[in-house]
Amino acid sequence: MRKTRWLFALLLAVAMVAAGCGDDDDPNVASEDDTEASGSASEEPAGDEGAATEHPEGSTMARIAEEGTITVGTKFDQPLFGLQDPRSGDVEGFDVEIARLIVERIGADVEIEFVETPSAIRETAIQDGTVDMVVATYTINDTRKEKIDFAGPYYVAGQDIMVAAGDESITGVEDLNGKRVCSVQGSTSVENVREMAPEAEVTEYDVYSKCADDLRNGRVDAVSTDNVILLGLIEESDGAFELVGNPFTEEPYGIGITKGDDEFREFINTTLEEIYESGEWAEAWESTAGAVAGETPEPPAVDRY
Repeated sequence: MRKTRWLFALLLAVAMVAAGCGDDDDPNVASEDDTEASGSASEEPAGDEGAATEHPEGSTMARIAEEGTITVGTKFDQPLFGLQDPRSGDVEGFDVEIARLIVERIGADVEIEFVETPSAIRETAIQDGTVDMVVATYTINDTRKEKIDFAGPYYVAGQDIMVAAGDESITGVEDLNGKRVCSVQGSTSVENVREMAPEAEVTEYDVYSKCADDLRNGRVDAVSTDNVILLGLIEESDGAFELVGNPFTEEPYGIGITKGDDEFREFINTTLEEIYESGEWAEAWESTAGAVAGETPEPPAVDRY
């Protein structure tokens, strides 16, 4: 009886193996080779769901996904947008969150190295390959487009003026004539002040925190740059500064990349549109700059020039 059972089990096993081999001819059953081929089409897992992401061969996205790291230029001294914690070394702010959302769609496992990129060196850092992209309150304009390309915009600010609390002598850009005004090198802000208030005495630094120090110590009468940057400085001033609240320009913030890298620019633009639609952009705003600036604005339309 025991021998009969053993023989029956052997015959059953042989029949099952034969049936399995016949699956190769069944169009509804994927072969092992087919399974491997479908899995090899993607480079890296992407997004929270771990879905595979396909990038064009030879593209910047494919290179970054393969290397597993990306270098992003941002500010380290701008509260709400890009501020480094002196103890941990971590960088936080709206620009930082936008960068992270873009990188997540390149590959879920891609690590970001944030590099301090003050206004005056942003184009140079892109051109010499120090960074893969710059997300740093970077106003899109035609002069900069001659050297680098922009994706976006992802936010539109307006240039305004910060003064010492209680100072009512400055209510608009025209009042900067004859005043000592501080801004940063390589920014559109300093150019706007010189153009709109030609009699202002302008001081330039590499970072806005030095302008804030001069205003606190009475060495300048005002600091002028984008309103959201000033809001961050005001938030950290313990009531020493206030915003005039009379913006006089529009400053569309873009993401700077190597000139001519159209695939990367299109990828970032598409990603921006996706995070607008998904609500991730609004969440990033509300957890950073929106905590001070207030109402969440509508994201701007990207410019696929």
